[in-house]
Amino acid sequence: MAFKNYALIFKEIKSSNFLKVQSLTLFLTTYIDWTLIPFVTKLEGTYLPVFMISFYMLVGALDGFIQPLFKNIKIYHIYMFAIILDVIQIFSYMVFSSSILIFTYVILTIFTIQGITFEIARIHTVDFMQEEKVHLKDYLMIRSFMISGAIVAGSLSAMLFDYFSSDLKILLGYLSVLGILGIMLQIKLYNKFKRRIYGAKIKIKKDKKELFEKFRL
Repeated sequence: MAFKNYALIFKEIKSSNFLKVQSLTLFLTTYIDWTLIPFVTKLEGTYLPVFMISFYMLVGALDGFIQPLFKNIKIYHIYMFAIILDVIQIFSYMVFSSSILIFTYVILTIFTIQGITFEIARIHTVDFMQEEKVHLKDYLMIRSFMISGAIVAGSLSAMLFDYFSSDLKILLGYLSVLGILGIMLQIKLYNKFKRRIYGAKIKIKKDKKELFEKFRL
């Protein structure tokens, strides 16, 4: 039956610690954004002119044009940038109390940049999944599964929060705690990617040295 594919997805995740951390990170960061997005969308429609809404949509659609510029970027640099964005996002929650308009602009700017970073990271992660002996089809399926699960969970959380409370500060506090956990996971991924890349460079240098020694003999 087709339903057995779900068991294969979780088996694939369990088989690789690297994939496990990445899947959890992807779920958590996507959940945070999609819990907040309905409220930001409401603020966006209330405080922003159509021109600015269209501007953010336009910038967000540029990821396909921007990706070739980052073809040779090291993936751990992408994760470092994502960590910085998440830290800024957490601190931006403090602006909500003083100015809702500034908060709306700041959070939309972060979401837009995160969306572009998200797509660039997806492309560069494929090579590492092949090293983990994870098929591309399986990796993309796991990624889609985690994103869909996070969006559903985030949407339900937003609905429940909207029903039980009208104080957005409580939600922002909750998301700040999750955001810190997400940053910790991303730091873990950053270190894993960096070690692998430097490890691969050292191996290449070692192989070149051995080859040179053979020819010299």
